[in-house]
Formats: sequence, structure tokens, C-alpha cells
Amino acid sequence: MPSRQEESLSARTSAGVDRRTFMRYTSALGVATAITAGLSACGGPGSTGDDSGGSGGATDTIEAGLSYPLSTGFDPMITSGATPFAANMHIFEGLVDLDPATLVARPALATEMPQKINATTYRATLREGATFHDGSAVTADDVVFSFERVLDPKNASLMAQFVPFIDRVKAVDASTVEFKLKHPFALFPSRIAVVRIVPEKIAGADAKAFDAKPVGSGPYRFVSAVREDKIVMEAYDQYNGPHPAKAKKMVWHLMSDPSARVSALKSGRVQAIEDVPYIDVKGFTGKDKVESVQSFGLLFLMFNCKDERFADKRVRQALHYALDTEKIISTALLGNAEPATGYVPATHPDYHEAGTVYGHDPAKARKLLKEAGVEKLSFTLLLTDTGWVKDIAPLIKESWAAAGIEAKLDIAQSPAQYAKVDKGDFEALAAPGDPSVFGNDADLLLRWFYYGFWPEKRYGWTGSDAYKRTRSLLDKAASEADAEKRRQLWAQVTDLVADEAALYPVLHRKLPTAWRDGTLPGFKPLPTTGLSFIDVGRA
Repeated sequence: MPSRQEESLSARTSAGVDRRTFMRYTSALGVATAITAGLSACGGPGSTGDDSGGSGGATDTIEAGLSYPLSTGFDPMITSGATPFAANMHIFEGLVDLDPATLVARPALATEMPQKINATTYRATLREGATFHDGSAVTADDVVFSFERVLDPKNASLMAQFVPFIDRVKAVDASTVEFKLKHPFALFPSRIAVVRIVPEKIAGADAKAFDAKPVGSGPYRFVSAVREDKIVMEAYDQYNGPHPAKAKKMVWHLMSDPSARVSALKSGRVQAIEDVPYIDVKGFTGKDKVESVQSFGLLFLMFNCKDERFADKRVRQALHYALDTEKIISTALLGNAEPATGYVPATHPDYHEAGTVYGHDPAKARKLLKEAGVEKLSFTLLLTDTGWVKDIAPLIKESWAAAGIEAKLDIAQSPAQYAKVDKGDFEALAAPGDPSVFGNDADLLLRWFYYGFWPEKRYGWTGSDAYKRTRSLLDKAASEADAEKRRQLWAQVTDLVADEAALYPVLHRKLPTAWRDGTLPGFKPLPTTGLSFIDVGRA
């Protein structure tokens, strides 16, 4: 199963960042991660490294099995690794955070959702008495610093692409921050959840050290991390926010071996695991509970539109119609997915059934290829080596072969495949993706694949009429104050990208999580990869 963001760092370059700058910055992550791997029991003032201490009412230790090693450091401005990203939900706060289970925005460091002053001005007030894990007060200057470092192109922040509408941020006083926007953006109050607030005096002094040893204001403080072993966090006893720690300590065991995770839960070593293998879902009985939650997480097909064959949308459409998606889901994923009938799954609040729905229709696929003047289609399909993607790969080949389409499969690690894509050295790609961890609104999800870096640098949409229309519709929706009119504009985008099929989902996965019933009061499985123990106790 893929990482939380479902892609490697090389697949995550933001649209506004120079690639050379990005690569220089991400190379530093290797150094930071190496530092992280050597840390031990260094959580700062108040750290115990054992089960003592903690915050009001917190008892005992939560132990969990995580699927991925530490692939990056923890700096929330740049981290893309599954495990550190999940840890950061507990270590850091934004002015606004997303509820981990519902993905609905809620105040965190801010006393309430940002208040609209006028169409391009918002203000937020900080929670009184909020402190970072070193004991220093969280100030408006820290908030300004946190946003400015994200917006600075030199920092190659992965979050910058989500807040391009921010013109400037200033401290009105010690606890009030004002945002000036370049243009109206109706989703501003919830969108700023992508920026976590960090202490300027620590993150500004040594970015690499901060990446290795994060300091936030969340309910849990970082204690230690070893790359392929575990992450340890403990309750922060000075936290005064709305979601205090309910356990004294957390130990996250990093278990990439699926059978090891399953065994750890069944033996009682851990109380919860993520990324349950589909084949094991029905094997949990008694006190071991398992639930598969529908996610945005998708498998998509992407075509090189600069290739004259795939420049014709009828060829792209034919390859979608030729897929027996129901068979793929039932055979490879054991039913743990839904065929894509729109860009977002049917459970999403902004769901719109696309004007083009790709049911299994080999005859239509052949007809479209004939109309496009393609008598025999033969090409290489790149796929990432994610476990469930590898399971799907032969079924894709089989579906296409039944429609007279010959595909050679090239399966390799995500960074290697995206290196080919970014050089333009590819014909088609099948890969996982899931930006919903950053936000669940349709604007963010649509912009991820259809605005900026992906269409311009990856699948060759620059200059096309379809891309111009997509950008125009998304920009119009972004400034539209009326929610229903926004949804109508997003629906038009969905119809357009489904018809074009330059990059379009095949299916949306369900994510199985397992836990020991009765041991974690308040625990809920997530619609994104990872685990959350916010508002979760230890019984």
C-alpha cells in the first residue's frame, strides 16, 4: 500500500517551485532523516522517555503498528512521508486543523474560524496561553513566520501550491493575525489548515535540526525516532487547547511487513494497525475489529498527451472503456474499492457523477480506436511497485488484451517511474494518488492534478483548450461566494476532465484499519492512510 500521499517526493513538486531548487531542498531531507535516525529520548523540558508524567487525566501508553518507515523528516512545511505526516497531526497545530476522521475544518490554535473582514481580508485570534513544547508562548509573529516560510519559493514548500491566493500576513498585535489575499477565495478559513504553526526561534535558527527534532504546540511532544524502528511521543502537560492528550505516551512501531503488523495486533503487542492486507480483513474476530473506510485515494491512468497517439482523447477514452474495473476490484482488491463514476467518490460532499462514466465496454473501445485511426495500439504502461498496484497490473493488461490492445508492463519504485515521467520518457502511467490529507474540498483535490505542475510538466496539457477551460472554471469557482454555484462549476470541471481523460481515476480505494476493541476509547479509522489518536484514550 502506498504512503499517505501515495507518491514519492519526486511526485510532489508544487506548481510554483523551481524544480532545481526543490531537488536541492529535498536532498537536505536525507541529512535530516539521518539525524532523526540517531535521536533518542530527547523530547526537551519535561520529557521522561518512560510512562511517567503526562497531562491531565492521561493514563498509560498507546502502541500502534504503522506501515511505513521514516522516509522524510518532520518539518510540516516539506514532509511528504506517511509516518511523519501522521505524527505531525499530534505534534503540531494550525490556526485551523482538519478533523482526522471527517476531514472537516475546525479551530485549533485560533479561538474560532478566521473571521472575514472583507472579500480579501481575514483575521484570526490565537488561543490565550498556547505554548510550544519548549515552553515558549505561541505568538502572532510565529504565525506570520510559519506562513511566510511556506510562501517563500526558496523553501520549496509542498504546501505553497495550496495557498497561492495569500498576498501577505501581518501581526496586528501579539495574538491577532491578519491575512490579505490577492483575490477573493471563499474557502480561505478551511484551506489554511495546510500550514502548521512552528516556533520561529527554533525552525528559523536551524531548519535541518528542526526537521529531525520537531517542536510544535500540539497535545503530544516528540521524544525520539529511529528510522525503521519506532517513533515515541508523550503528552504535553502544558497544552491548553481543545484536544488534550488522553494517553501519557505513544509508541509507534514502524512495521513494513504486513504479517508482522497483523501478528502484533492479534498478540496484543499493539492496540491498532493501519494498512491491513485485504486478504486478512475477514480474519479478524472477537476483540479485534477491522473497518474499511471509503477514501478519495485513487488509482489513475495518465497519458503523455505529447505522444501523437494519446493526443487524441478517443484513444485515452478507449483505454478506460476497455478496463474491466469491477473484475479488478473484486479480484485484486477483494471488493475494497469503488469504480470511479466521478472525480471524487460518491461519499464525498461535492460528488458529481461525471458526464462520461467509463463502464466496461470493449466494443466501444475498439470503435473509438478505429475512429481515431489506430488499427493496432501497442505501448508501455509504467506502474509503481505499490503492493496493491502490482496486484492490479496483470488484470489491466488482460482487460486491454481482450480489446486488442497490447501493453507491456514496466513496474518499478515510484521515484524511478516519476523520473521517467518528468523527462517526458513515458507513454502511459498507472499510479496511486491521494491529496485529500491536505484538505477535502473539491477545489484542492481538482487543482492537485489539473492546475499547474501535473498538467504542465507531466501529461502535456499546456496550451490546450481543455486546460485553459479547466483553469478558468477553477479560478471562477475559487472566488465564487455561493456554495451551490461553486459546486456547479466544479461539476463542469469534472465533466471536462472525465471526457478528456488525460489523467483520470479508475477507482477509489477503501482503507482497512484494525484495532483491539475496548482498548482505545474514541478511536476511529481514517479515510486517509495513517492513524490518529487525537481525542483517543487508553483503557
